[in-house]
Amino acid sequence: MAETIPFIVAANDPGLTSEVVQFPGKAGNVRAYLSRPKDGKNSGTVIVIHENRGLVDHIQDVARRFAKDGFATLAVDLLSRSGGTDQYKTPEEGIAAIGKLAKDGVEEDLHSAVAYLKKQSFFNGKIGVVGYCWGGGQSLNFATKCKELNAAVIYYGRNPDPLDSVQNIPCPVLGNYGEDDPNIMPGVEPLKAALTKYGKNCDIKVYPGAKHAFNNNTNADRYHPEAAKDAWARTVSFFKRNLAA
Repeated sequence: MAETIPFIVAANDPGLTSEVVQFPGKAGNVRAYLSRPKDGKNSGTVIVIHENRGLVDHIQDVARRFAKDGFATLAVDLLSRSGGTDQYKTPEEGIAAIGKLAKDGVEEDLHSAVAYLKKQSFFNGKIGVVGYCWGGGQSLNFATKCKELNAAVIYYGRNPDPLDSVQNIPCPVLGNYGEDDPNIMPGVEPLKAALTKYGKNCDIKVYPGAKHAFNNNTNADRYHPEAAKDAWARTVSFFKRNLAA
């Protein structure tokens, strides 16, 4: 059983406005968690894509962490079409539900998230995406589908199929991977080669000794504090460079 570790940013942090929101999608309303600086400043707008357990408390904490670093952040619940993450009582139920999601539906709901954000008063005209685990693969795939992105970050996610679709990516790409991740690591060098082949701006780093899901501080078996800290700093710096108005 993984040890539960406290939130890095409290749910009621006084410097943030954090709330559950809904916006229209092709198959009905999409639920999401929105967190942003209360002072109205915005270093960029970020979509967070969750792991294969859905929009759990940890991912809401990740959204608040980005908000503390100055970004308006929307963590989308991609289980909205099946009733939302909250209805699943165990991680295994959430994983099973994620496994049933249609690729097209995921892409549609992420496009709806972009449309929602563009209508908000805090939107600064620049938008990035970041995903973790299952969400890392979705982040990279969405970057091949959305011409409006200004930055894309992948944390240990699978490559899109076909890999040559990376030629459609309109923005710089940042990748963070763990060396001790046998399911994902075989795709890293082919990804780098494909991004280079198509002249894409990419920065990919592999962390020695880090496992899959090394950023998840609620998973004591996988969490790698040093790798997580460095990858976070890289990600924030990358977003600040590419999402500034």
